[in-house]
Amino acid sequence: MERFLNEDFMLKNETAKRLFHDHAQKLPLIDYHCHISPKEIYENRRYQNIAEVWLGGKNADGTYFGDHYKWRVMRSNGVPEEYITGDKDPYEKFLKFAESLEMAIGNPMYHWCNLELKKYFGIDEPLTPENAETIWKKTTELLQTSDKLTVRGIIEQSNVKYIGTTDDPIDTLEWHEKIAADKSISFMVCPSYRPDKAINIQKEGFADYIKALAASVGKEKLETVKEVQDALNERIDFFKKHGCRASDHGIDYVPFTLAGEEELDRILQKGLQGEKLTKPEIDKYQTAILLSLARKYKKENIVMEIHYSCTRNVNEKMFWIEGPDTGFDMIAKSNCANEMAALFSELDKTDELPKTIIYSLDASDFNQIATCIGAFQSDEIPGKMQMGAAWWFLDTRDGMEEQMKSLANLSLLGNFVGMLTDSRSFLSYTRHDYFRRIMCNLIGKWVEEGEYPANPASLKKLVEGISYYNAERYFGIK
Repeated sequence: MERFLNEDFMLKNETAKRLFHDHAQKLPLIDYHCHISPKEIYENRRYQNIAEVWLGGKNADGTYFGDHYKWRVMRSNGVPEEYITGDKDPYEKFLKFAESLEMAIGNPMYHWCNLELKKYFGIDEPLTPENAETIWKKTTELLQTSDKLTVRGIIEQSNVKYIGTTDDPIDTLEWHEKIAADKSISFMVCPSYRPDKAINIQKEGFADYIKALAASVGKEKLETVKEVQDALNERIDFFKKHGCRASDHGIDYVPFTLAGEEELDRILQKGLQGEKLTKPEIDKYQTAILLSLARKYKKENIVMEIHYSCTRNVNEKMFWIEGPDTGFDMIAKSNCANEMAALFSELDKTDELPKTIIYSLDASDFNQIATCIGAFQSDEIPGKMQMGAAWWFLDTRDGMEEQMKSLANLSLLGNFVGMLTDSRSFLSYTRHDYFRRIMCNLIGKWVEEGEYPANPASLKKLVEGISYYNAERYFGIK
């Protein structure tokens, strides 16, 4: 029987062990998509206890911080909401989480949490209700006293070279400016452009957002689609000056329906007035905005990331109680591959298709995505069109392996830009370690079964590329 979380954790063959320890393990991290706070990086926040880091709480504006992956584990164990997003004592919350985690066999959360305890706190013993008090005391002492466990300390000891945060177009980017000016910060932190609120014309708050977007470019209002496009492009210029290398779009599905200028302006006015829009109207507006943004991304060498196939806030009662982004989402079926291809084709006609990463939350989309991107590659850069890492509910061992197998079967796994945390937690960098182990094990298995030669130079290039160098090249990180 193997010991849990030993140095060869998840490495099931000798080739995998060599690939991980000799190549993947030592490389820095490029976390090109996450949701951590640049303010907390600049201020070098110190968390007071492990519950605050893992389970979070409420911000001053009433929104939540914390890891909704963990909240879902607790809800699945029947834990009352007052111990999850409520105001119960932090230690009591931690005990409830320890009881829930023990039930999470086969869930990546079990591995992630115990990897975090081992890496950052030197705790080899898996968390259980029985040892929870001892672990609480040790982690609390270290969090409150160790310089390695401030926000910056965690990032530095995780060997992170680049962080791409997720930022709204109207953001002032003041914290990014302060980070860039602070020479004591050894890693790069750059904004990523997330214009969802300007795209989602059908959602509540759209009119107020467009008013705020207008103010961000010094205008009283935006009345035409062209004016909205110009405002968004102006904000891209602002983001570019602050080191922006990527955008991100969290959309329900990829639309593609073209429309003329007059029709688009009528649709925009309906949206601004809060009138109900038809699906064809929504698709026409969103297509126009996406095309305009993609063209600007291409011009500015900004990567376009698209995440789709998620239905958010499906529990209406809990949405009204807790608000968005609190763990009440699910995998969706989108069936938008043809529209996605049409969007790419429209851009490619005029050589305005940017570097693009496509993520679906539905694993059954993997083969479609892999074949779609293959139709739009170019000689600009190897792997210009990417199928993104297994995302959100799919970043399990099975999900990661399935994504990489699909990419290997139908494209070039060797050009894959690798893993990202997509996380709100500063301890989540162990997810890169988890991915690299799974990736090395998969490649090692193929080698040991005679499906790829045991050529050290080739294997080094593959593993180090997927772990680090492909992303460094793709995002232009020096």
